[in-house]
Amino acid sequence: MVAMETGNMTVPVITIENVDKWYGTTQVLSQCSTSINEGEVMVICGPSGSGKSTLLKCINGLERFQGGEISVQGERIGSSRTNLHRLRARVGMVFQSFELYPHLSILRNITLAPIKVAKRDRAEVEATAIALLRRVGLAGYEHQRPSQLSGGQQQRVAIVRALAMSPAVMLFDEPTSALDPEMTKEVLDVMTDLAGDGMTMVIVTHEMGFARRVGHRVLFMERGIIIEDTACQAFFDSPSSERARAFVAQVLQH
Repeated sequence: MVAMETGNMTVPVITIENVDKWYGTTQVLSQCSTSINEGEVMVICGPSGSGKSTLLKCINGLERFQGGEISVQGERIGSSRTNLHRLRARVGMVFQSFELYPHLSILRNITLAPIKVAKRDRAEVEATAIALLRRVGLAGYEHQRPSQLSGGQQQRVAIVRALAMSPAVMLFDEPTSALDPEMTKEVLDVMTDLAGDGMTMVIVTHEMGFARRVGHRVLFMERGIIIEDTACQAFFDSPSSERARAFVAQVLQH
């Protein structure tokens, strides 16, 4: 994680300014603005179809937006001069569906990008990968294939793969939505450890207990609009909008 400072002013790791996005004639993001500072854990929540995952994917250029701007460590995502491949090396992304290469070993899945994209030394990258696997409870799994692992284990490998690039920020797009409760706990425990280590994280999740425990701020969205952007405790204790109050009341019943 790289701190950026200009004089005495700290520049946020991510800045989102008035972002609009359409799919055809349907607007899915409307004037979205926020920023994420180094070491912050921001949780994005809201009902299905509210634009949460779309906003997350705009941060690393997986989705193009038509209005506004997003910057990562001062580099503008929407600029034609921005090298998105290089930028994505600094923005780790963990998806719902793992996205591992089924024909490659776990070690090869983790080391492919650092070696091929970042041009790092193979021995060094492999040593880092093995250390990271040990950290997430998967020591000795490096020569297995993804199909030999449970869903929770595969998602932990996906997290390690992102971490192996030494990202400035980690993005999580509902990383436990495809997992059963036991596997969900495995993955959330790893994410909790990352938060404790000061990793900058933006997390789209329906796991509100986890969000309340780990998050610093909550971004609550509905119909592509950011309804609330507030401290985590304030959001769960006393949301300011009627829509957020109804959402919190509903999710905390489960």
